[in-house]
Amino acid sequence: MWSLVVPLKPLAVAKSRLAPAAGTVRPGLALAFAQDTVAAALACPQVWSVTVVTDDPLAAAELAALGARIVPDAPAAGLNAALAYGGHLIRSATPDAAVAALNADLPALRPLELSAVLNAAARASGRAFLADAAAIGTTLLTAPPGHDLAPAFGGASRARHRASGAREITLRGVDSVRQDVDTPADLRVALALGVGPRTADVAAGLLITD
Repeated sequence: MWSLVVPLKPLAVAKSRLAPAAGTVRPGLALAFAQDTVAAALACPQVWSVTVVTDDPLAAAELAALGARIVPDAPAAGLNAALAYGGHLIRSATPDAAVAALNADLPALRPLELSAVLNAAARASGRAFLADAAAIGTTLLTAPPGHDLAPAFGGASRARHRASGAREITLRGVDSVRQDVDTPADLRVALALGVGPRTADVAAGLLITD
């Protein structure tokens, strides 16, 4: 079983590259992404818990209502510091926990696909990661007991995680775990895969152009 850490920026500044398509509903769309991601993760049979690191009060309340543990972003030093902090808190309580970092912007996430990825990670001899759909970034990083998470997310993180010694997970048929959403084009692909109900509600009526 895995304990997941999910980082989330304050909604007012989250997903800025979606502004041309989402306009004033952008904060709501960022929240919907996180809600659908967390709900799917909690429905995954391989997931023991989800810890969300965020300072946003609305997101904290909504995600706690789904069953996530909420902790403030005490380091306030960016994405990787937040992930490392969340992992540290989990292992402070459960030293032998298997920990995984998961992006908060996977609105098409399917529990069984996440389960397949986590099962593959469990077979790795150490840390493992899943590249995003663009094969540049990372959507999931895992660390079994005895291994630090050592996150290096952001930009070309696939190469950084590989260089750090993490094993790349190369499963087919797990598109929903790879499809993070940063741009209108990403959102179109996620909608085509089939997003969760909260994202579907907020995205309804948006004109997502090229």
